Amino acid sequence: MDLIVKLLGILSAEFKTAVIAAMPIIELRGAIPFGISYGLSPVHAFVVSFLGSMLPVPILLLGIRPVFKILSQTPLLKKWVDHLSVRSIRKSKNIKKYGFLGLLIFVAIPLPGTGVWSGTLAAALLDIRFKTAFPAILIGNFIAGMVIMAISYGIINVII
Repeated sequence: MDLIVKLLGILSAEFKTAVIAAMPIIELRGAIPFGISYGLSPVHAFVVSFLGSMLPVPILLLGIRPVFKILSQTPLLKKWVDHLSVRSIRKSKNIKKYGFLGLLIFVAIPLPGTGVWSGTLAAALLDIRFKTAFPAILIGNFIAGMVIMAISYGIINVII
């Protein structure tokens, strides 16, 4: 445990922020406030978080379906994959209906259950082409990041 604590102390605030932004669920919504709390300026925290959160997108868009196909061959993992797929498709009715704009708005809304990972999974499961999905996710993530940066900066200014 001490080794982990020492290692985390050595890593830069930028690296920690980018790694947090790349994690599912937390994404840049949690990484921006984290970066600001570690002394990064709001704009710096936004840029690092945005880049970190976009790193998994091409890998997920291109690789999630083949990975799900492989995982579905194991009975225990098949239940998990089916549950995740059904849940994602159920939440993505507006993405399917509105395409690019629906995906952009879905990713841009900074609420739990929406974001880069959910949007990417939905796009992959709905067979939205990479050249449509990636820009929608990129723009939506940018909008979400701007909203979170503004909120984080405002809350920190009120507290300080």
